[in-house]
Amino acid sequence: MLTARLVDHIWSTRKADSLNGLKLMQAEIIGGGSDAGRRIIVVDIISAGIGDRVIVTTGSSARRMLGDDDIPVDAVVVGIIDEDCSFE
Repeated sequence: MLTARLVDHIWSTRKADSLNGLKLMQAEIIGGGSDAGRRIIVVDIISAGIGDRVIVTTGSSARRMLGDDDIPVDAVVVGIIDEDCSFE
């Protein structure tokens, strides 16, 4: 899983039929990893909004969240981060 911040909506007038009805957003990966700053397109199934810090699942786990392994999706928002916890 990844942490990311939602930065924009993705509007698409033409797309695969299996993507109809899905809310697409652009997310910027946050955190200390090598992917920090990289932007990806995610499907938002929990009604998060621009500026929200979110948890994103990727790969086959993302497709399972949509209930269909045949949907061409690689990243899905599965949680909104309310606050960070520090385990020191």
